[in-house]
Amino acid sequence: MSVNEQVLRKLIDKDRVILPEDDRENVLITSALPYCNNVPHLGNVIGSTLSADVFARYNRVMNRNTLYVCGTDEYGTATETKAIEDGITPKELCDKFTAIHKEVYDWFEIYFDKFGRTSTDKQTEIVQDFYKNIRNNNLLVKSTKEQIYSVEEDKFLADRFVEGTCPYCQADDARGDQCDKCSRTFDSPLELQNPRSKMAPKSQLITRPTAHMYLDLGKLQPSLEGWLKDTAKQHNWPANIIINSDREIVEARMKAGLQPSAITRDLKWGVPVPAVGDAEEDAEMAGKVMYVWMDAPIGYISITANYTDEWQKWWLNPKNVNLYQFMGKDNVYFHLCFFPSLLLADGRDWTRLKYISSTDYLQYEGGKFSKSKGVGVFGNSAKETGVSPSVWRYFLLSRRPESGDTEFTWNDFVMANNNNLLKNFGNFVNRVLKFTAAKFDSVVPGEADDTKLDFSDDADFETRKASFVKDINDILKRYIDSMERAHLRFGLEDVLALSRRGNEWIQENKLDNALLAEHPRRAQRTILLAINLIYAISAAVHPFMPSTSESIIEQLNAPPRTLPETFAIDIYPGHKIGTPSLLFTRIDEKMEEVWRRKFGGAQAEAPKPELSKKQLAKQAKAAKAAKEAVKVPDTPEAKALNDSITAQGSRIRDIKSGAIKEADLDKEVAQLKQLKADMDAMIKKFDSL
Repeated sequence: MSVNEQVLRKLIDKDRVILPEDDRENVLITSALPYCNNVPHLGNVIGSTLSADVFARYNRVMNRNTLYVCGTDEYGTATETKAIEDGITPKELCDKFTAIHKEVYDWFEIYFDKFGRTSTDKQTEIVQDFYKNIRNNNLLVKSTKEQIYSVEEDKFLADRFVEGTCPYCQADDARGDQCDKCSRTFDSPLELQNPRSKMAPKSQLITRPTAHMYLDLGKLQPSLEGWLKDTAKQHNWPANIIINSDREIVEARMKAGLQPSAITRDLKWGVPVPAVGDAEEDAEMAGKVMYVWMDAPIGYISITANYTDEWQKWWLNPKNVNLYQFMGKDNVYFHLCFFPSLLLADGRDWTRLKYISSTDYLQYEGGKFSKSKGVGVFGNSAKETGVSPSVWRYFLLSRRPESGDTEFTWNDFVMANNNNLLKNFGNFVNRVLKFTAAKFDSVVPGEADDTKLDFSDDADFETRKASFVKDINDILKRYIDSMERAHLRFGLEDVLALSRRGNEWIQENKLDNALLAEHPRRAQRTILLAINLIYAISAAVHPFMPSTSESIIEQLNAPPRTLPETFAIDIYPGHKIGTPSLLFTRIDEKMEEVWRRKFGGAQAEAPKPELSKKQLAKQAKAAKAAKEAVKVPDTPEAKALNDSITAQGSRIRDIKSGAIKEADLDKEVAQLKQLKADMDAMIKKFDSL
């Protein structure tokens, strides 16, 4: 065979149920279940589902036994409210939006081993089992409190069914659980001034006593804190809102001491509270349902159970399964405090979290995404641009808010495609394969001994080869380190670093017709190494842009491979490649303004706010600096190098802030200095021409 069979990837057999295996590393991945009452926008996509997909694909590239589950979160007040507004049943609403969500994720090439939903019989069964076990373990507390009751509607009102005046900022549209204007949260809708029913504003509101069940988090807190500290230390968690880098609990509710938390609600749409055989208690709980945060995280388990009857092998197997969970930062408390507390309270030996990956917020053109205002790109409209899913995936992941909020702008989107993808990445692959097709009749050149990477018969080439291999190995190590910690943005930067080094390899060896005529063996070896770098890149880029990876594989006429830890010759001389084709196409810069207006809503037309003197001075200073800055040569290599300098600077800032652990700061700074030195040399060479 003309390809090394030892490096081939195990492909997904969609007809086979994936179960943990004793002799392999078993990876279970979840992404936060999206609410089933709206269309996901780009921030929702990058915050959980796309990020988890990248990590799942990475683990599959590493030939790990991987299961990725997700689904729609269908119960709760948000769904019930939206259904009432739309004049349909909650079930009809969920059927509609589940289909929309799946269509969006399919278009973005997000692959789930199982995409389910929480409104299933299996969900009811497993949630009710949890409830009974927690009750039997004496970790439920019943409490009767006053709650708002709507006379006209003849029902208790859950927090989101109540609106009123915020007692803090006097906003008149505060919800019963939170004021969007000042971001204050409320323990009860009773805190609102002038409360009214969202669905029947003229209905008389009174208070009535109602009984609910509470999870006794205070009893669970010592065990919870012990688990949090041990797991964070053992698996090197980054700091988050619950626990800092010194492994100290910083979350305010935990520092003050966790209080009992209600796990039942007076709603119709949800998992019914089960009868427990106590006549008085059953009467008080009749007609109530589980609180959505009691129900939703258990959805990961029930979705797996709907995938396989042997779901316990994934979820009751802590010694043989590694659980990774992806979410936005607003879900961290529930995944690090509430869900683990449920698992502890249930009493069974559950598979618990190994590593959490959370994101901050993706902003849109200086503001927020808003469906009602028509601001921002929502998942089902991204395809209207005509830009491929690969480019969308690349850009969103390059802006993944791993250590702070990031921003989507159309200018950055267009430039990322035209410079990073087309001129750097795509240029390298296309240039090498077209040269091979044209000059070597599509046959990988070289001799059998070239696979040993010993080119001592050509001293100058051997020196360049040694430097090339060292650089590639360094980048591969950095890539693997980043991906193992779910630092996906940095992993993506390393993919571009590989292609940039490939472009440099072609340049420093002066690959052209003259080299082929005067030094044919050197030309052969240059191509041989370049093609094998492309083969390695096909694996490294697969998690981020699977279709691009498949196109590279097709053009190489080679089977999908695993990710190498070190560079080697795995496509041998004599291998016949496929037909070269462009991986990316240029986006006309004029589209930037077209898309900004189409997806900007009123925000795109709004007048710019008047700047203060301080802001004007800052703007003038930036303009002066830009004017005085050294102009980067307009070449693919220079722009790629400039992108690497920017990325490395960002990496160093994250190391200093503590967002990246166990990194050698001095080494990273030295690398940045070398990149800048390379840029200086390139500029001088450009100026001398």
